[in-house]
Amino acid sequence: MLNEFKEFINRGNVVDLAVAVIIGGAFGKIVSSLTDDIIMPAIGYITGGLDFSSYFVRLGPIPADFTGAANNYADLKKAGVSMIGFGQFATVAVNFLIVAFVIFLLVRSINKLNAKKKVEEVAAPAPPPEDVVLLREILAELKKKG
Repeated sequence: MLNEFKEFINRGNVVDLAVAVIIGGAFGKIVSSLTDDIIMPAIGYITGGLDFSSYFVRLGPIPADFTGAANNYADLKKAGVSMIGFGQFATVAVNFLIVAFVIFLLVRSINKLNAKKKVEEVAAPAPPPEDVVLLREILAELKKKG
């Protein structure tokens, strides 16, 4: 069983998958920053200071020892108040759409490159075998004499 596990781990696909997960995690942080620090503030500016994180519905009571702002989603969440954070969900949905679009562009580019390679392979026919070339030369010589 240990040998099977080593064989499984040493396959290229598993290593490629591990690298993809690590890069994907880092890419996810970049997209989160892009959304949180650039896109959502820009949308907020365009819409007149709209802050998506402030859109939530409080379901539970605020604890008696709560010291944060009653309209601050992050403070209420830290205090353990039950809420539906649809503004935060909108931010995460925008993150997802950005990641999905970038992956779409990446896969599309790879498919185009692969299609070009296939066209080049099909466009360049293989040279005929040596015996066929030799037979053609012999045929050409016979036609000259005959």
